[in-house]
Amino acid sequence: MGETIQIAMDDGFTMPVHHVEPEGERRGGLVLVQEIFGVTEHIRELCDEYAAEGYEVLSPGLFERVEPGCALGYTGADWERAVQIAREEHDWAQGLRDTQRCIAWLADKAGPTFIVGYCFGGSVAWRMAQLSDDLAAASCYYGGFIATRFADEAPRCATICHFGRYDSMVDFAAVETLIEKAHATAQIFVYEAGHGFNSDRRKDYHPDSAELAWQRTLMLFKACGG
Repeated sequence: MGETIQIAMDDGFTMPVHHVEPEGERRGGLVLVQEIFGVTEHIRELCDEYAAEGYEVLSPGLFERVEPGCALGYTGADWERAVQIAREEHDWAQGLRDTQRCIAWLADKAGPTFIVGYCFGGSVAWRMAQLSDDLAAASCYYGGFIATRFADEAPRCATICHFGRYDSMVDFAAVETLIEKAHATAQIFVYEAGHGFNSDRRKDYHPDSAELAWQRTLMLFKACGG
């Protein structure tokens, strides 16, 4: 359903962005932020699913500056390369500015603008909910930085987070501390699942948790004008 469009970022870089038009009446805009593997087939399928619910979706290739066409696999050398990009080569601050540029691109249109992110993208979505004034709501899936780096500041918009209790890649003690902070704008959900439970490509895929998180995300967006 989607196509690749080019959007100029604030530093002049022209970024490939996966774009999907909404089916039926447009409910609003949605920035969907990738995992560490790039804008993969799985990410594009998620874009299609949100578009089928009436959202115009953008998924920016946040790693394009260091790995053009980034769409890596989940194991072996691809896994190692994804971790290397995310931890060593990707400019986090620039990635936030790139994400804001996509938010602004959608915010220029009618209707509210939302964000959802997965893994790496979950951390981006949470941070943008803290920084951007253009978002109506955010849904953040198992982002490792949410509780360890950015827990103290409340989001500016209504925000939900999804964590697996058995996630080996997220510090669950930090998640519990985040829950205790009880930010008025945030609700933290815990699922009996591991990391990446939303992805049917991964060993920790947990269909019941994925469906529940999906329904909660749609309910949030609709409650916030979408």
